[in-house]
Amino acid sequence: MRAIPLAAKLAQSLGSVRLVRPVRPVGLVRLALSVLALITSVALAATASPDPTLHWTNPLVEQRADAQIAYQSDGNYYFTATVPEYDRLELRRAPTLDGLRTAEPKVIWRKHATGIMGSHIWAPELHHINGKWYLYFSAGGAENVWDIRIYVLENPSADPYQGEWTEKGQIKTTWESFALDPTTFEFKGTRYLVWAQKDPATPKVNSNLYLAKMDTPWSITGEQVMISKPDLPWEQIGYQVNEGPAVLVKNGRIFITYSASATDFNYCLGMVTAKDDSNLLDPKSWIKSPRPVFATWTVNGQYGPGHNSFTTTPDGKTDIFVYHSRQYRDIKGDPLNDPNRHTRAQILHWNPDGTPDFGVPVPDGPLP
Repeated sequence: MRAIPLAAKLAQSLGSVRLVRPVRPVGLVRLALSVLALITSVALAATASPDPTLHWTNPLVEQRADAQIAYQSDGNYYFTATVPEYDRLELRRAPTLDGLRTAEPKVIWRKHATGIMGSHIWAPELHHINGKWYLYFSAGGAENVWDIRIYVLENPSADPYQGEWTEKGQIKTTWESFALDPTTFEFKGTRYLVWAQKDPATPKVNSNLYLAKMDTPWSITGEQVMISKPDLPWEQIGYQVNEGPAVLVKNGRIFITYSASATDFNYCLGMVTAKDDSNLLDPKSWIKSPRPVFATWTVNGQYGPGHNSFTTTPDGKTDIFVYHSRQYRDIKGDPLNDPNRHTRAQILHWNPDGTPDFGVPVPDGPLP
C-alpha cells in the first residue's frame, strides 16, 4: 500500500469524527498537530521496506575484486571473487546480501606450487549445472605468470561446502594464448561459454570477447566467434581490453556487459546486445553500445567500476548489479598490486524500451 492513499484515508476518517463538545482554538491546533504527526508516521512506515534482501551497505565485501554473487535454490547467496593474494579460491554464503559481509570464507582450492595453475588465480565463478557444482577461473603458470588460461573445478556434492573439488583441467580454445574471465549460460537448451582472449594475429590488442557452444561443462565445441573487440577510444585507455563478461537474459534480449581499458580509474563497463531470436554465433547479431554503460563517478567517490555480475532478490522481482571499484583515483605502481577494489552492489533499473539502466555508481553507505 502506498503512503499517500493510506494517509488520505486516515485524514478522511479523522475528518468524519463528530466532536461531543466545542473545541477551543488552542485545542484545534493541538488536534491538527497530532493528526499531522500521526499521518506522517504512518506514511513513513508505509514507505519503509520490510524486506531485508533489499537492504545492504556498500562496500559489500572489502578487498574482493571480480565478484560473482548468485542466489541458489538452498536460499543462500553464494559469493566468490578474486582475493588480493591471487593464490586461492574461496566461497562464502549468506541468506541476505548484507550477510555476505561477515560470512566466513571457505577456501576450496589453492594454487599449484609448480606448473599450470600456479599464479594469478583470478575471477572465479560458481555455477550449478546438471546437478553438479562447477567453478570457473583464470590462472597463470607458477614459472610464467602471464601464461594465463581458463580452468574448471567440479564438485558432485549437493552442498558446495562439502564433497571434493576435482580439477577438470583447461578449457581448450582455438589458440594457446592469454585467456581469462570465463562465464557460462544456458539459452534455449544450449549452453554457451563467454570469455576474453588474445588473438595472436593482433598483438597490439590485449583481449577480445568470444562465444562458443559447450558440449560439456569443461569443454567447448565448434567455432568460437568474436562478439566484441576494443575498437572504441574508451576501450583503449592504457590497454586495448574487452574482458570480464557477464550475461543477463531479459526482455527478449541477451545483454553481455564487459570491462574495458586499464584497471585504474579508466576501467569501465561496455555492453553488447543480441535479440533472443537471432543466431548468437553470428557476430553480426551483437550490437555494441557506443558509450560506456557504467564508469567512474567522482561525485560519489567511485573510481574504475568494473567486472560485474548480476543477481536478483530471492523472489526474482528485483535485479541487482554487482561490481568492484576503488574509492580513490590515483594509484601508486601497478593497479594490479593495489588490493582496494571492493565489492559493491546496487539495484538495476530498466528503461521503457526494455534495456538496462545502470545509472551511476552510488555513494558508499546503506542502500537503497
